[in-house]
Amino acid sequence: MSSIAVRTRGRSRGGAGLGLVAWLAGIVFFLPIAWMALTSFHSETDAATNPPSFTAALTLDGYREFFGAGGGAGPWPALVNSAVASIVSTLFVLVLALPAAYALSIRPVRKWTDVLFFFLSTKMLPVVAGLLPIYLFARNTGMLDNIWLLVVLYTSMNLPIAVWMMQSFLAEVPVAIIEAARVDGAKLPTILARVVAPIALPGIAATSLICFIFSWNELLFARVLTGVVAETAPVFLTGFITSQGLFLAKVCAASLVISLPVLAAGFAAQDKLVQGLSLGAVK
Repeated sequence: MSSIAVRTRGRSRGGAGLGLVAWLAGIVFFLPIAWMALTSFHSETDAATNPPSFTAALTLDGYREFFGAGGGAGPWPALVNSAVASIVSTLFVLVLALPAAYALSIRPVRKWTDVLFFFLSTKMLPVVAGLLPIYLFARNTGMLDNIWLLVVLYTSMNLPIAVWMMQSFLAEVPVAIIEAARVDGAKLPTILARVVAPIALPGIAATSLICFIFSWNELLFARVLTGVVAETAPVFLTGFITSQGLFLAKVCAASLVISLPVLAAGFAAQDKLVQGLSLGAVK
């Protein structure tokens, strides 16, 4: 009994130590966000002080200027453009990635590992290497400053990683359930929509959230290919950075507001995200 008690005590200490490390890591990762939030409530003069002042007066001037109270442009068109590009491209990615992942994980496909490596290798190309040909194509086809060009680009950029992720999720779907649906006369669209999708819902949610985050945060293509009509939120954010004057509080306020949709989506889908990312980890 004494040896069992010693082992139990050792495990409890180990668990407490891991919990402490997890809390410390969480605090370290949260500190930059907390600092950005605090700076956003300071005046530009207080935000630019070095060393920073923790006891400076709080103000909403940064948020007022971000929302156009000072006579500048409001952020709503850019936020709507980011929402359209991110949500629509994520839906397109799911529609295309689900059948592809089904074929690679459940249906017998020869050399499926080579196919997955090809999908992943497309993410290894530096984004800037494809910027010039895409810009020339957009200019010659009249697609510059068009939000639907970003939708197509974000769909093509996120599709490889979505297929890779969903293939591992769909590989955990019991084949017997799919065969039973086929025996009952279900066709492929019905199997995907009513059998595979509900079972793999945590994995689909995790893939959707990651694709949404990648699309929402994308800056390079949006900066080069858009102007006024299709300007996205990250591009609008860079407009506050100038060579003259102080802008730190404004940039922090804008960064916090623009990050809220991603944070809200992650918080709303956190259970599905953790469940999806850990799918298949425990056999």
